[in-house]
Amino acid sequence: MAANKYVTVATVQERFNLTNFTPELNLGEVKVTCSDVNRPALQLHGFYEHFEPSRIQVIGNVEAAYISKKSDEEKAESFAKLFSYDIPCIIFCRGEKPEDVLLKAAVKANVPILGTDRATSEFMSALIFSLNKDFAPYTTIHGVLVDVYGEGLLITGESGIGKSEAALELIRRGHRLVSDDVVEIRRPNNERLYGRAPSITQYLIELRGIGIIDVKSLYGVEAVKDEQRIDLVIKLEDWSKEKEYDRLGMTDEYMNILGIDVTCHSLPIRPGRNLAIICEAAAVNHRQKKMGYNAAEELYRRVQNNIAGEQ
Repeated sequence: MAANKYVTVATVQERFNLTNFTPELNLGEVKVTCSDVNRPALQLHGFYEHFEPSRIQVIGNVEAAYISKKSDEEKAESFAKLFSYDIPCIIFCRGEKPEDVLLKAAVKANVPILGTDRATSEFMSALIFSLNKDFAPYTTIHGVLVDVYGEGLLITGESGIGKSEAALELIRRGHRLVSDDVVEIRRPNNERLYGRAPSITQYLIELRGIGIIDVKSLYGVEAVKDEQRIDLVIKLEDWSKEKEYDRLGMTDEYMNILGIDVTCHSLPIRPGRNLAIICEAAAVNHRQKKMGYNAAEELYRRVQNNIAGEQ
C-alpha cells in the first residue's frame, strides 16, 4: 500500500449514508489510511497493546452497553486515552447514539463521530470490502472492458486492431461498456480483479475516423457499467500462417494481472470474422466451464467412447 494512499472520512460518510454527530468538524480533512477496522472493546477497558490507531473504530451494542455502565469521569478518561492515539473516526452501529461526554471529547480531539442503523457485523464487512478496493494493488492496462452476459471481458491487443469496434458492436447487441482504451484494475483480495474506467474517459469510446462518442448518451444508461469483475481476457492479434492456434481448447492459457492468473484466449483477426459474436461465444463458454461443463472435454469423451466401441 502506498504511503500517500487514503480516502477521507467525508467519502466514507457519503458512501454509506452515515449520520454525522459532529457537524462542526470538517470530514474532508480527516484521512483514512488503513482498510482494516477495529471494535475498541479492549481499548475502552484500558488495554492498548498492539492497538492500530489508523483503523476506523466501530462501536456495536456490546461496546455501547459497556460505555453506558461507566461513570462520567471514567468515560471522559477512557475517551481521552482513545483520542490520544489520533484515530480517524468512530462509527456507532445499530442506531446507537453517542453521549454528550463523548461528543465533547471528540470535537476537542478533532475525531468525527458517525452513526448507522445497520447491524455491526454486516456494516463492518461492507466497510472493509469498500476500503479494500480503495487500498488494493492497482495497475492500468491498454484495452477495453465489457460486461458480456455478466462475464467481465477484457479485450487487449495492439493499437488500431479493432478493440473499440468490437466493443461498440457488443454494446449494440445489448452488452455494457465499462472502459475503453485504458482500464484501471484493482485487486481487493487474492482471488478477484475489478476494472473500471478513469473518470476522464468514463462512458466514452474512440473510433478512428469518427472521433469520440458518448455511449451513455447514445445508447442509454443500460449500455454502461461503472465497475466489473474481470473473468476473461481476449487478446486480438493479426493472423499469421506460421503460428499454430488452439482449435480445441483442451488446455487454458492465462494472463497474469497483479499476481492473479486470468484465462486468456488469443483471437487471430482476419477479414470477415465477426469479433462481437466470437467474444459473446467466448464469454458464454467461459461461464459454462465455471459451471462444470467443458465442450472440448465432452468431445474428447465421445471420441474415446467411439474408439472403444469399434475395438
